[in-house]
Amino acid sequence: MGEKARLHVFIEGRVQGVFFRAHTRDEAISRGLAGWVRNLPDGRVEALFEGEREVLNSMLAWCHQGPRYSYVDRVETEWRPYLGDLQGFRIVY
Repeated sequence: MGEKARLHVFIEGRVQGVFFRAHTRDEAISRGLAGWVRNLPDGRVEALFEGEREVLNSMLAWCHQGPRYSYVDRVETEWRPYLGDLQGFRIVY
């Protein structure tokens, strides 16, 4: 098993109103990641992922592209230590 980590991201661009959260959830679940995703009042999307670092890098690459109809201008990332306190992956409102 690979090294585990936590990844906190803020995604800017046309990321609200294009099902970014739902696609992020589906992508994270398909990769076996735990965490959450939510819209922010300033138009960004925030997400927290936890899992194997190699899988997190794959998820991060997806975040730079996003789903169809979205446009990502910038992704801020913060790597954190793995805590193991997240269960499943969900959309937070």
